Amino acid sequence: MNKKKLHVKTGDTVKVIAGDERGKTGRIIAVNIEKQRVTIEGLNQVTKHKKPSASNPQGGIEKVEAPIHASNVALVDPKSGETTKTATRKNSEGKTERYSKKTGEVI
Repeated sequence: MNKKKLHVKTGDTVKVIAGDERGKTGRIIAVNIEKQRVTIEGLNQVTKHKKPSASNPQGGIEKVEAPIHASNVALVDPKSGETTKTATRKNSEGKTERYSKKTGEVI
């Protein structure tokens, strides 16, 4: 399968740039690298029907966040608050770091 890294990771704040949730921002709570999908807190809610079980005797309908393809989200720069692309470079100690292509600052 495709084991490429994504431009975003868990905990990043992103803006949705395509689809039904376009223009909304949120924090990434899960990343699926295999399927190139990210789950964003509070966005892309879908309805799931839960069968009654021992732990949930009532059952019922609940809203759950569905994953969005990673190409449909753009990273929000924490300092400027606008979307940016990222790149990697080595810092003075030789460690790899992500940085904003707009501002050049480490993210």
